[in-house]
Amino acid sequence: MRNYSTAMIKSVFITSALVMLAACATPPDITPKAAPTGNYKLDPTHASVIWSLSHAGLSNYSARFDDISGSLNFDAAAPQNSSVDIRIDPMSVSTGLPKFDTTIASGANYFNAGKHPEIRFVSTQIKLTGENKGEITGDLTFRGVTRPITLDTTFNGTGKSFGNPGKTLGFSAAAQFKRSDFGLTHLTNFGIGDEVTLRIETEFNQAQ
Repeated sequence: MRNYSTAMIKSVFITSALVMLAACATPPDITPKAAPTGNYKLDPTHASVIWSLSHAGLSNYSARFDDISGSLNFDAAAPQNSSVDIRIDPMSVSTGLPKFDTTIASGANYFNAGKHPEIRFVSTQIKLTGENKGEITGDLTFRGVTRPITLDTTFNGTGKSFGNPGKTLGFSAAAQFKRSDFGLTHLTNFGIGDEVTLRIETEFNQAQ
């Protein structure tokens, strides 16, 4: 009976907490002007950069990076004047196979992280294409080579993220580029795709 009462108390407590969280949760506002202008810091616990390429035409092989950092300077009145700076540790590549991760991260034919310890994207231009959509063009530095790429970006809105005292901005983005443009040509002659697709999900927390 005592155990039953304890279980009931826990159940009531958890239910009450969930109800309170649900009451506090509101849909994000996708109007850029609703977001405070200022500096934001990328939330690494709610960010992902997933890359994929063709594997002999049989599948689109996918992997991700686990160590991502960055900053956003957001201009609510003129979002096209905003800027973003993202840094990725190539050693954090995750394929699900630890030994292969080491090969891709450190191999001279792959990311060569010992010589090029950072992947970086710095925006140079933002073009608005819709109410909450835009194209972010910037310089991608990868394996010591810097080339422009464009991210097709959706502003998912501004809202409240649990654990963050200020506002949080959310974005989704996608891009394609050729890895050979960055000197990574290994196995392209054996059916491993040259075109890389990026799928990006990020949240930026208002700087305190």
